[in-house]
Formats: sequence, C-alpha cells, structure tokens
Amino acid sequence: MILDSFILFFAGLLGGILNSIAGGGSFITFPALLFAGVPPIAANATNTFASCAGYLSGAYAFRKDIATDKNSLKKIIIPSVMGGLLGALLLLNTPESVFTEAIPWLLLFATLLFIFGGKLNQLLVKVGGKHKHANVIGSILLVLLLLIICIYGGFFNAGLGIVSLSYLVLARYQDINLMNGIKLLISSIVSLIAIVIFIANGTIYWSSGFFVLLGTLSGGYFAAKLSRTLSQAHIRMFVTVASLFITIYFFYDTYGLPAAMMNNT
Repeated sequence: MILDSFILFFAGLLGGILNSIAGGGSFITFPALLFAGVPPIAANATNTFASCAGYLSGAYAFRKDIATDKNSLKKIIIPSVMGGLLGALLLLNTPESVFTEAIPWLLLFATLLFIFGGKLNQLLVKVGGKHKHANVIGSILLVLLLLIICIYGGFFNAGLGIVSLSYLVLARYQDINLMNGIKLLISSIVSLIAIVIFIANGTIYWSSGFFVLLGTLSGGYFAAKLSRTLSQAHIRMFVTVASLFITIYFFYDTYGLPAAMMNNT
C-alpha cells in the first residue's frame, strides 16, 4: 500500500510537471492507477478527478482572457456540459472487458494527437483561412464537433486539451491566451460534470486519486521554476517516447503477441 501510494504520488508529480510544460500528463497518471490495481474504468474516472484541479487552476489563471469572449461562452458551456454528461454515462455503461480492449486504441489516438496536434492545427489554420464558418450550417457543425469532442473527454480524458485546441482553430480563434483559457474551461466543465456522475456511481477510488492529485498539484507548482530551465522540445520528446512505449505495452498486454509470431514459436 505504501509503495502504491508513493508510485501514485510520483506519477502525479511527473504528470503535473508535464501538463504544465508540454501536456500529456495522463500518459503517466492513468497507467500508474492501473498498475496500482485500480480497475480500468475506475482508473479512468479517478484520473479525471485527479486531473481536474489542474484544469480549474489553469482556467482561473486565464479568467480575464476568457471574460473577453463572453458572447461565445454559451456555445462553449452547453456542449461541454452535455458532452461531459454523455461521455461519462457512456463510460459507465461500457462493459469492463470492452473498455479494457479499447484502452490501447484510446492511448494510440491520444498519442497521435500529442505528436501531430501542432501540425494538425497548422493545417486547420490554412483550411480555416480559405473557408469561412459564418453560415448557419458551419456554425451548427462546429457545435456538433465540440459536442463530440466533449463526449470523448467525458469518456476518456487524455488528449482532450489537444482536440479542444483543434476545435478552436476551426472556430477561427486567434488569441493564444484566449484559446488556452477556453481549452482549460472546456476541460474543467467536462471533467466536473463527469466527476459528478462518477461520484454518484461510486466509481472513483478516492485514496488512490488523492495521492495522484497531491502529486499533480505539487508538480504543477514546481513546473513554474522548471519551465525556465528545461527545454520544451526535450519534454515533448520525453512525453512522445513515453506515450509510445506505454501504448505498445498496452497493445501487447491486451492482445498478446501477433498470431504470426505465435505460429513461428
């Protein structure tokens, strides 16, 4: 128990640092919860709980930037609430065995988003420059896209910030501080709604989540100093390698060796 608590705290510490500097903390905290013996669905719910404090503090830090876009907040808040609710309910109604098999694919999706998210956003900027979204159909499609993104966030939290930024690029936001603020607002709302559902269902492992949360908050605090000494490019490279390794491990753990390799042995 003591060893598990230390591992969870350390994973939260590292995850909090990564989230503050480059993102991708869930690649560390979610597997750590699984390795500590928390069942997959509960680990996902607990990870959402542990990550939420970072989203809230970040959104609060950008509150003045968010306030400059009050007219658009309804378009952000309503899909975020609905998506968080639907995603959490979808998770709780997914059989444990099905979710376990989906974990490698969800991690792969989040890993690819982390690696190629920047290039995707650059591409969306070019596309957005050619195609205006002022028409009614475009506005409806954007709302539906945000709803789908928030459903994903309520179901599996990792990578939510990256896909939220992609949505904001398509929605023709340009102020990076406002975009980061709204990204964190979306993550906060989705996570809070999901957490309420998880609490009502008794899905969160509080003791495990507390150690991750404590580590995440500590990591986020120390990241302010580390960010001045560490290269963000090196941090992103570390997250990329770690996420690829973890994803490969879960594919192996879930599906075992490929059939062709099995036949040759």
